[in-house]
Amino acid sequence: MPKMKTHSGTAKRFKFTGSGKIKRQRAGRNHLLEHKSSRVTRRLEGTVTVARSDVREIKRLLGK
Repeated sequence: MPKMKTHSGTAKRFKFTGSGKIKRQRAGRNHLLEHKSSRVTRRLEGTVTVARSDVREIKRLLGK
């Protein structure tokens, strides 16, 4: 059977923590920030863990 290829778009967006959880950036913090309030942009800071319902699909795309 051939090797599984990593989905490169997914690999750029998700990283594994040391304990095996998957972390991601919040959406909506890349552009058009002038009209978004400071409260919103602060809320979108940092990384969060992926929802448990999405973990299986992301692991499949990453070949894990």
